[in-house]
Amino acid sequence: MAPNFIGVANFVELVTAAEAIAALQNTVIVAFSTTAVQTVFGLALALALHSTLASRNLLRTLFFAPALLPPVVIGFLWKYILTPDGPLNDVLRSIGLDGLARSWLGDSSLALGSVIAVVVWQHVGLTMVIYLAGLQGIPEELREAAEIDGASWWRRLWHVTLPLLMPATTITMSLTLISGLKLFDQVFVMTGGGPGYATQTLSLIMYKEAFVSGRYGYSTAIALVLTMIVFAFAMIQLRALRRFEVQP
Repeated sequence: MAPNFIGVANFVELVTAAEAIAALQNTVIVAFSTTAVQTVFGLALALALHSTLASRNLLRTLFFAPALLPPVVIGFLWKYILTPDGPLNDVLRSIGLDGLARSWLGDSSLALGSVIAVVVWQHVGLTMVIYLAGLQGIPEELREAAEIDGASWWRRLWHVTLPLLMPATTITMSLTLISGLKLFDQVFVMTGGGPGYATQTLSLIMYKEAFVSGRYGYSTAIALVLTMIVFAFAMIQLRALRRFEVQP
């Protein structure tokens, strides 16, 4: 068959098709939501477990363990937990909270949030580990000097700990943002992009167009646009965060 040159038709379809527009919106929402929530919770866990708590090593292991499991395994696990008759709704009903039981993955208003929660749950331990490494690199005498000067815990956190953790913040936010922009596994396993276009992502429609519909040209166009988006967001974030980095 002779090749048929179509110019920029694939790119035009990408910015006009309802599925592609929804996928782009969902991809951005997932990326920024997971980055913000995972960074906050990862930092909170690191601060809580960077202490003399007797069980801190066990807790660190428990929080980090999900990050070692394949995303597909996590997806199937939580798909079962979040089914209408699954363990989560059973627990809610057993404690008298029947009104909170939902079709977590079947409701278009809840499905994307449920996927985001699962992604954060799996990877927050990795963020915690990065922050723990950053906390261990902060000279203790700096915190002690601030405490002697009368600085409260919050002031020491804001003026000493967080500025010196900016390199760790740069790393963890960059990794999380890039991971969120190319999210595929959990969405594919848990919802398949549904209901409707509620959890559709660019990586998912790229897969469907190439290996289900056989539209390799359109899939390649999506891959190129996704690569440009990842590169642009990553560079902007790196430049913005590195301005705030300080050395101890």
